[in-house]
Amino acid sequence: MTACLPSPRGPLSEQVIDVLRNDRSSPKLPRPTIDDPLDEDVQLALYTCYELHYRGFAGVSADWEWNPDLIGWRGYVEAEFRRFLRSVTSNSDDAEHTIDQLTVVPNEEVGLSFHMQRQGTWDQMLDLFKARSMYHLKEADPHAWAIPRLTGQAKAAFVAVEFDEYGGGRGERMHSVLFGDLMAAAGLSRDYLHYIDEVPGQALANVNFMSMCGLHRDLRGAMVGLFTAVEIVNPPSAARMVDALKRLEAPSACIHFYAEHVEADAVHEQVMRHEVLQDLIDREPGLRRDVVFGVESAGYLESRLATHLIETWASNAAA
Repeated sequence: MTACLPSPRGPLSEQVIDVLRNDRSSPKLPRPTIDDPLDEDVQLALYTCYELHYRGFAGVSADWEWNPDLIGWRGYVEAEFRRFLRSVTSNSDDAEHTIDQLTVVPNEEVGLSFHMQRQGTWDQMLDLFKARSMYHLKEADPHAWAIPRLTGQAKAAFVAVEFDEYGGGRGERMHSVLFGDLMAAAGLSRDYLHYIDEVPGQALANVNFMSMCGLHRDLRGAMVGLFTAVEIVNPPSAARMVDALKRLEAPSACIHFYAEHVEADAVHEQVMRHEVLQDLIDREPGLRRDVVFGVESAGYLESRLATHLIETWASNAAA
């Protein structure tokens, strides 16, 4: 089922949603003024633009996907988003060290999976499921854009990892379908983008970064970096989520989704590090800096989401 257009969260998202809803084929959108590229209004506007490259929206013509006016407008927003992320990352080109650091257990056990493992409630788990649904119901799709941009062993191994993400050729085992099963078992809607009006802008920003890297050939190094990072940090994170869900006596379908990632991503980590990433930087050493950019930006955005949710939960508990 195709999702409906989301509700605007400010002037930028309102402009985009208005032209799509009213089918203004020559929108002549004014150049956006952006004070904070991570503002939820900005991120919803960008997410709405990117969604036209995925499944689109009910009542919105497929022709909008490559409308030159909208693409140009999106480009301004992307440029500000990218510029901000460059400003909060290291600009290092030491890809190997950056990747190695991901395997080091932090002294401070902070983040969503640690919180959920230790003290998360079922209501908090439902909030997290909704936030994660912005990605997991399209799991692996943003990364797939990178395939035609790679060559050699990097390409072949990348496809092998994606093949597993898509269930090894079995529709019912696709990770997006497994997450839909999780949502249904938790008493939530499994419909694509059902919760877009409820999730925080931080959850949209995570997915927007993936989409931006996938849709821009010059960011292929960043895409490989962020995908490698995900496959490294996911197994221990998913294991903590399994512990949390068992503690909360969650339905088996909820536990199964994360248990699947403990096993699958442990294998994917090795493939991404040694066959995809290594081959990419051997062939194109100039992409080392972008690999680091992808790793660090993804980590920065995930940290923002974790901080927002945990602080919101603490505030609600104190009220």
